[in-house]
Amino acid sequence: MKRDTKSIIDILVRYSILVIVGILSVQIFYFLFTSLTIYPTTFLLNLFFDVTLISNVLWVKGIPIEIIGPCIAGSAYYLLLILNLATPKLNAKTRIFSLLFSFLALLLVNILRIFLLSLLLLSGSAFFDITHKLVWVIGSVIFVVGVWFLTVKLFKIKEIPFYSDIMYLCSHSKKKKTKSRKKH
Repeated sequence: MKRDTKSIIDILVRYSILVIVGILSVQIFYFLFTSLTIYPTTFLLNLFFDVTLISNVLWVKGIPIEIIGPCIAGSAYYLLLILNLATPKLNAKTRIFSLLFSFLALLLVNILRIFLLSLLLLSGSAFFDITHKLVWVIGSVIFVVGVWFLTVKLFKIKEIPFYSDIMYLCSHSKKKKTKSRKKH
C-alpha cells in the first residue's frame, strides 16, 4: 500500500474513533474513572480521619464531601484522548503507552487535588470556596495542559495535534493539483 494511502487511512481511523467516542458520550470516562477516583481519595482521607463512604459521598467528621461528575473530570480525559488521537505518526505502542500514561497522570493529579481540597474544607479554612473555584476553573486547564506537555516530553512526540494532520492533507492536496495540471 502506498505511503500516502496509509497516512490517509490512519487519519480516517484516528478521527473516526474520536467521533464514535464523542457520539457514545463522555459518560464512558465518568463510568471508568469514578471508582478509580473515589476509592483512592477515600483511602488517603482514611489515613487521617474516620471516613464513611456512601455512594459518591465521603462523610468525614460529620461533613459530607460529595464527589460529583465535574470532580471526576471525564471531559479532561476525553480531551487527552483527543490530543493523543489527533497526533499523527505515533506507532501503536507509543500511542497506547502515552495515552495510558496521560490518563494515569491525570488520575493521580485529580485524586491529589480532591484530597487537598478536602483537607482545606475539613480544616474550616475560609479560603476553601475561592480555592475550589480557582482550581476548578483555571487549575483543570493547567492540569490537562501540563499532563499533555509532560506526555509529549517523555514520549518524544514531535507532531502537533490537528495541525500536523492539516498540514499533511494540505501538502497532499497540493501534490494532487500539481500532478493534474501537468497532465493537461
